[in-house]
Amino acid sequence: MDAGRFARSKRRSQTTRTDDNAGEGTGQHRQRLAVLIDGDNVSSREVDGLFGVIAMLGDATVRRIYGDWTGANLRGWKSRLADHAIRPMQQFASCPGKNATDGAMIIDAMDLLHRNRLDGFCIVSSDGDFTRLAVRIREEGVDVHGFGDRQTPFSFIAACSSFTRLDRLRPPGNMRWLSATTADAEQTAGRETGLSADAWQQMLVMMEEAVCAGIEEDGWSPLAKVGLWLALHEPAFNPRHFGFAGPGDFADACPAIIVRRCGEGGHLLSVKLVRKKGTTACGEAGHGA
Repeated sequence: MDAGRFARSKRRSQTTRTDDNAGEGTGQHRQRLAVLIDGDNVSSREVDGLFGVIAMLGDATVRRIYGDWTGANLRGWKSRLADHAIRPMQQFASCPGKNATDGAMIIDAMDLLHRNRLDGFCIVSSDGDFTRLAVRIREEGVDVHGFGDRQTPFSFIAACSSFTRLDRLRPPGNMRWLSATTADAEQTAGRETGLSADAWQQMLVMMEEAVCAGIEEDGWSPLAKVGLWLALHEPAFNPRHFGFAGPGDFADACPAIIVRRCGEGGHLLSVKLVRKKGTTACGEAGHGA
């Protein structure tokens, strides 16, 4: 990445603020979010990717996970709580066959909603029982971002402002298609924008999948197709939250992406991934890997 691209990236990061007055004079605003995790229903393996995506949406000012911590089923979560400053909420499984965790999450969500201090909720569960909760929160004009696996009932997905599949998220280190030099450059680019490493990587992962989905015979992917794929499959992807004008502006800041401009005035953009030798056009860490 040349010095000019880093400078542009730096200027963009300076226009993005994360305090309560974020967006004054720039039109940018960082949403204050409550993250409520159904510990009985979600694996700890996706936690890094989860908070990477949430960082794209706003600031997670409330982070809670619910479950019976006296049992063994939450053992994987215990070692990850401090990594992401998640507050464990104890809920005893007092009635066999009844999910007490759901009830506790719903009660807390409504309490938080009526405090009027949040811009959105992230409900992390594949349980359709949260459908009515999502509908109720959105009736108050508050966004609900859902996260769950491929078995999540459509009713819950439809009730959310956006929905992200947890099984599509990738843990750090699963970017084998990048050369060591490009990976180092990407880390520097992420720091320049003020994004966390997890958030920058998840944005790059989403871009990689979109580029692969839109690739044409000449090996390039029209940016219009990339943007459409992102809108349909990755609604959490919003570079504008961080001062980028759109996917093209974000791609221009990524050392792992080449941008080609064609047409009058260079308005027709196509993109291509910079891959290390030995990986195919959408290969090793891409689709089907």
